[in-house]
Amino acid sequence: MNRTAISQQIIDTCLKMSAMGLNQGTSGNISVRFGNGMLITPTSVPYEELSPDDIVYVDNSGDAEAGKNPSSEWRFHLDILKSKPEENVVLHNHAISATAVAVMNKPIPAIHYMVAAAGGNIIPCAPYATYGTQALSDHAVKALSGYKATLLQHHGMITTAKTLEKALWLAQEVEVLAKLYLSILPIMDPAPILSDAHIDEVLHKFRGYGLRDTH
Repeated sequence: MNRTAISQQIIDTCLKMSAMGLNQGTSGNISVRFGNGMLITPTSVPYEELSPDDIVYVDNSGDAEAGKNPSSEWRFHLDILKSKPEENVVLHNHAISATAVAVMNKPIPAIHYMVAAAGGNIIPCAPYATYGTQALSDHAVKALSGYKATLLQHHGMITTAKTLEKALWLAQEVEVLAKLYLSILPIMDPAPILSDAHIDEVLHKFRGYGLRDTH
């Protein structure tokens, strides 16, 4: 697929993310592996104003194409893609429920079997660091080791996937699980969770399943 088509898909996914209530304003960002680097949303441009020409190419050395400013979070996008050669997409947003759990610096435990959609028995929470910094990138890469999604303390969430569709689907799943977790905590903390054996069984069933079959 050519650059223009991928760039338009990034914009379409950003618009869907907002329409689904997963993001506010220009706070989210999306990248897709491309050539010897990635294509990523620019900084501080409302999604509805984006055109394919606005999407920024950043090479694997972290150099952006001339005359364009990538998202302030480009470092963790690039580092995550480097650390996960099996994935092609990094999606970041400030979904309200997921961010609320992240403020508490809690991972989402195995309160529901769909936690396994993120690759394990929790959805981890990376420690806080200032946005756009190498420290935040390092925390995110470490938290995502063995997982497809993580919360970022006092910040938001990240999902990774092979395709934009799957990254957006997983972001919605994380937000639903976060909302469910928040509804349980006032009643029972710690929340009841599934055993590792139960999650391992679900992970086995998920292997090889398509996007819409993980239920």
